[in-house]
Amino acid sequence: AQTVDAHPGLLVHLSRYDYKSLLVIHTLYAQQRQMHSQRVHTVADRIVSISQPHVRPIVRGKAGKRVEFGAKLSISHQRGGYVSVDTLRWDAYNESADLPPQIESYKERFGYYPSSVHADTIYRTRANRTYCKERGIRLSGKPLGRPKKATAENAEELKAQKRLERQDELDRIPVEGKFGNAKRKGTLGRIMAKLAPTSESVIHVGIIVLNLNKWLTDLLLRLLPVLRSIACALSIPFEREAIESTSPNAYMRCRLVA
Repeated sequence: AQTVDAHPGLLVHLSRYDYKSLLVIHTLYAQQRQMHSQRVHTVADRIVSISQPHVRPIVRGKAGKRVEFGAKLSISHQRGGYVSVDTLRWDAYNESADLPPQIESYKERFGYYPSSVHADTIYRTRANRTYCKERGIRLSGKPLGRPKKATAENAEELKAQKRLERQDELDRIPVEGKFGNAKRKGTLGRIMAKLAPTSESVIHVGIIVLNLNKWLTDLLLRLLPVLRSIACALSIPFEREAIESTSPNAYMRCRLVA
């Protein structure tokens, strides 16, 4: 660093990539020196990759993966089974503040507020509960405060509350499953892009592919009665079980029987 500062003309001979890497190394050195002098192990916006300085370590606390690297993605699973991307950021932040903008985006898209929101525990803050209550939205999860003491008078009420909480968790499963589907069938399983804008494009494309797959599945399911009519008109035996099946993968089992 001292040699470069003493001879600024040397920077002219660096390529664009090398100059960018030099700036990243300079910031990385400053962060490491700060942690060493202060005897700490953390620093704000810590750089962990010279080629991808936008990637930050995110503490997740999962079994086997305490720290993960990549973008934080907030999605909404809406009616029809389609997914929309609400927030995509690279820094480690508290995503509980994403809930009000997501609800307002839902209202702009459909013209009204949702009747209920099934969110993860991190979104069930006091501020978000107040926000939802003011707009007549039911936020899933247990209410804040001490649980009610079970008595003979409120026994049925507590049972109904537990059933509702259980159903809310079941209703939240699809949005968690969308991440697995996007990683297994889409492009989110292994993002090979290096730049932040390119990586964001890959993530958005993965969500688009996920929605297109859902749309094609629904389209083929709607075409099953038409295919059955055509098969009957041509006197071709048609597999009845596939026609009557309501499974999302029924179209995969539908076939003409020779």
